[in-house]
Amino acid sequence: MAHAAAAHTEHGHDDHAHDHHEPGFWRKWVFSTDHKMIGIQYIVTGLAFLFFGFGLMMVMRWSIAHGADVLPGFWGKLLHGIFGDAVFDKALDPNTKALVGYSLSTQGYNVFGAMHGTIMVFFGIVPIAFAGFGNFVMPLQIGAIDMAFPRLNMASFWSFFISCVIMVWSFFVEGSAAKSGWTNYPPLAGVADQSHHVLLNGGTLWLLGMVFNITSSLLGAVNFITTFIQLRAPGMTWGRLPFFCWAQFITAYLLLLAFPPLESAAIMNLFDRVFGSSFFMPTGLVVNAVGPDGQQLLYSGGGSPVLWQHLFWFLAHPEVYVLILPGIGMVAEIIACNSRKPIWGYKAMVGAIFVLAFLSFIVWAHHMYMTGMGPKVSAFFQTTTILISVPSVILLTALLLSLWGGSLRFNTPMLFATAFLPMFGIGGLTGVPLAFNAVDLYMHDTYYVIAHFHYVVAPGTIFAIFAGVYHWYPKASGRMLSETLGKLHFWGSLIAINALFMPMFMQGMAGVHRRWWDGGKNAYEATVGPWLDWNLKISYAAWALGAVQLIFVFNFCWSMFYGKKVPNDNPWEATTLEWDTPTPPPHGNFTKPITVYRGPYEYSVPGDEKDFTPQSEPPKDSKAPDDKPHA
Repeated sequence: MAHAAAAHTEHGHDDHAHDHHEPGFWRKWVFSTDHKMIGIQYIVTGLAFLFFGFGLMMVMRWSIAHGADVLPGFWGKLLHGIFGDAVFDKALDPNTKALVGYSLSTQGYNVFGAMHGTIMVFFGIVPIAFAGFGNFVMPLQIGAIDMAFPRLNMASFWSFFISCVIMVWSFFVEGSAAKSGWTNYPPLAGVADQSHHVLLNGGTLWLLGMVFNITSSLLGAVNFITTFIQLRAPGMTWGRLPFFCWAQFITAYLLLLAFPPLESAAIMNLFDRVFGSSFFMPTGLVVNAVGPDGQQLLYSGGGSPVLWQHLFWFLAHPEVYVLILPGIGMVAEIIACNSRKPIWGYKAMVGAIFVLAFLSFIVWAHHMYMTGMGPKVSAFFQTTTILISVPSVILLTALLLSLWGGSLRFNTPMLFATAFLPMFGIGGLTGVPLAFNAVDLYMHDTYYVIAHFHYVVAPGTIFAIFAGVYHWYPKASGRMLSETLGKLHFWGSLIAINALFMPMFMQGMAGVHRRWWDGGKNAYEATVGPWLDWNLKISYAAWALGAVQLIFVFNFCWSMFYGKKVPNDNPWEATTLEWDTPTPPPHGNFTKPITVYRGPYEYSVPGDEKDFTPQSEPPKDSKAPDDKPHA
């Protein structure tokens, strides 16, 4: 294996350094097999869906704050023009019957809620953090010329893109998109939208889109694992791998093991909807819904709705770490670079993510306490849920200690990376009470759960994504993002995102439910009335957060053409191999054979002339490198 990998690397560099011709437009920008271009395709597509999903939430916040009030004139007309009568109600003047405006309907609230969760998780964060940054950065960091299977890599992206098209298409079919929640629980998910076309309806298209999305992730996971093991440069032993690569490797295994059950469940659910089977439809179900032929829906019964929950959450809890581990990997790289010192506890952190990955497969049922599981089963899942907090604390503590005694540079990537630490800590600590069924039975489906989860993935993973964009943008484009605009983006996002989610903890503990389309002001003022006043304040914070992201969009696009050019190939003075490539990296990545001589974080080594030593820099007293890459 070692000799094969070494030979691949040597011949690969020769092949790309000589007799290379530039691919044409379609092969370079659209149907590319270059891992860097595919990574950029994932990042750009994922960012577009991230902002789309966020936009859906901002419309929901209007409904929560103002109920059935019409949206402001321009926005109401625009949104109704896009999504139609299936999502927005027309408001008429009671006297003249003239059109006053448009408001989000109760069904529209369900549509936007289901699609917000689906898009943000499966079409935004995972494609960016895992597939995007993993594709662009990981092969460079291990010294590979490309992914192990370039064509499979292209197929992975296009499978993802097809899933994106299907999800967007679902908004424009009769009845609009899926409306059974982002978890798509049967039996509701089995009967919703069945009065429309048997295939072209929101619920069925949601399942079809998820099948393509999951297939994309599985293809990518196989490619990542193979590349990580087989294509490391000479000298890149296990102990010399950057932590980001370890995080991507573990994430790929989580996807490979956890996604097949959900893909199987999605196919079974498709059979229930299209062919009338009953994998998840129980006996004795009374259904008022009708099919496309106008006849009442009939099911043979015998299925189990709880089976879907088991299959979904067996994926969805490892999915939480699919979201967070690439982010932690990016934060580790940025903290090491900008503190000018090695990561504290590198081996402990690698061990922690292995333990985290294992435990993530035996905690899923803590999402299912409401199904009425017995005390012995719930005690097991309570125990494993508390245990999984231990490796999380190890990771967070190691990153905090990595800052101690460092020569800190608070550029924009570092601001987002350091803010990630307390935000992720808040998300983790507020999850501890939910591990216990006695507490979870009360908190379930309240805004407390919303706040807990979003602190993990919004100021958590999404802050890490922003840190990664600001850190690696110069390598991908050859230009720097504006530091002034970057810091405005950071401080605006930090303030708005805490104003958005922190009050939700209090609302949740007071009993405010997450699924009240009008915020509960018409039906629940007697029980939680004082806490409903926060709905408007939280909505203002959400809209402010959306406005701040326009700074990032402008900075991202403007800097591509007019940003300051990088002074050299290593503007951050970092140590890992991606900074040894030309900027931007060419097809084939490296212009010379790469050999690794040391670990990934050789910063501020006593006695050295400079405060960083790249992995590929030969030792002054060394005669020959170690050419056995896979010890």
